[in-house]
Amino acid sequence: MYRTYIALGAINMLLAVALGAFGAHGLEGRIEPNLMSAYETGVQYHQIHALGLLAIALAADRCREANLVSWAGRLIMLGIVLFSGSLYVMALSGIGILGAITPFGGVSFLAGWACLAAAALKSK
Repeated sequence: MYRTYIALGAINMLLAVALGAFGAHGLEGRIEPNLMSAYETGVQYHQIHALGLLAIALAADRCREANLVSWAGRLIMLGIVLFSGSLYVMALSGIGILGAITPFGGVSFLAGWACLAAAALKSK
């Protein structure tokens, strides 16, 4: 399981850096400042949670609560898709209603971190 989360963390960091560079060099001055801010927020959370996937990989290799660690990874990954993904699409399309999806990603992040904490606390 840890290899899966190392790969997911690395792939997501690659994507976050590439999307951040695209935003900085390809979108600057082309989209409204509020949409650029939303895009940058998506990149920031994408990077933080890609690192979180790497932390989950370390936990998966050391923690006996494999089910909770696995759920932590799934929920963090879902959060990246819903939170950052909705902000990327909203910024690029200008469709503001997509911002309604973003909180579901935030809740997914919270649940993922809660699962990781529970896994750590339950392990001996």
